[in-house]
Amino acid sequence: MTRTGTSLRRLLAASLAALATAAAGLVATATPASAATTPGIDVSHYQGAINWTSVRNAGIQFAFIKATEGTSYKDPRFNTNYVAAYNAGVIRGAYHFARPNISSGAVQANYLASNGGAWSADSRTLPAALDLEANPYAGGYCYGLSTTGMRNWVQDFLNTYRARTGRYAVIYTTTSWWNQCTGSWSAPWANHPLWVARWSSTVGALPAGAPFWSFWQYTDRGSVAGISGGVDRNHWNGDRSRLIALANNT
Repeated sequence: MTRTGTSLRRLLAASLAALATAAAGLVATATPASAATTPGIDVSHYQGAINWTSVRNAGIQFAFIKATEGTSYKDPRFNTNYVAAYNAGVIRGAYHFARPNISSGAVQANYLASNGGAWSADSRTLPAALDLEANPYAGGYCYGLSTTGMRNWVQDFLNTYRARTGRYAVIYTTTSWWNQCTGSWSAPWANHPLWVARWSSTVGALPAGAPFWSFWQYTDRGSVAGISGGVDRNHWNGDRSRLIALANNT
């Protein structure tokens, strides 16, 4: 999901693992086989022009769309994708690629909320996702932060996003990154939907303390009508009605 494309992410494929959520009122379970799942994707400008009507007709029901990164980058296709997905009937959410070594969490949460990551109760807008993964730039795997420093940064982002939008942000991460860089911190899973990244046939171990996953990114090489080339594919751990409930905070 990084701005640098999928090549760096493929180097990290072995470390990708599950995310989960304990958002109040969500019905979710440990594996997609044990409950209904709903298909989705996540995209950025790397997918080029997208025919969202074809995407929806292919059965895709939700999409996370890259909005921002750091403190100054906005994906050049975000505005087009976000509106077109909504108009095609796709439940959409924005995501922000975190860069914890260049500003406070609050600064980046405000940047996201001011550039497409806000929320409205319209049955098609999910709370935005915070993308936390291995640093693809200089500065170390955990962005040069201690586990305490990373916890403080993430909490600052989450608190600010909630203050701006009234919603608990989704957290995208891998088990290995989360456990190493936050010191197996479990506190966010009491409220924040957890989005697993593990390119495999099984979701695997969850981050420390996570009771279940809500979204699972299971491949970065999916194929969907309306999109040229590969695309990340995801499951929502529930049916469409529960996804709409998350969108509407009900």
